[in-house]
Amino acid sequence: MAAMAKALGHPARVHILRVLAERQTCITGDLVAEMPLAQSTISEHLRILREAGLIQGEIEGPRTSYCINRAGLAALKEAVASL
Repeated sequence: MAAMAKALGHPARVHILRVLAERQTCITGDLVAEMPLAQSTISEHLRILREAGLIQGEIEGPRTSYCINRAGLAALKEAVASL
């Protein structure tokens, strides 16, 4: 839970999760167009969210398609509810 909470501690990562929730799936280039951040910065935020278990990615050719990890979000919700 601590790793997930830490991952959500940055407004850009919260925004990324919101975009992914609205679109169901998204590639890094879509997020770069959506946010005023460099591609490398967005990639780092995606890495942190993925390592925390909040998103998952699938390689599609030269791109990675990201989506929300529903099991990860459910685990976070359950952990917060048990506080």
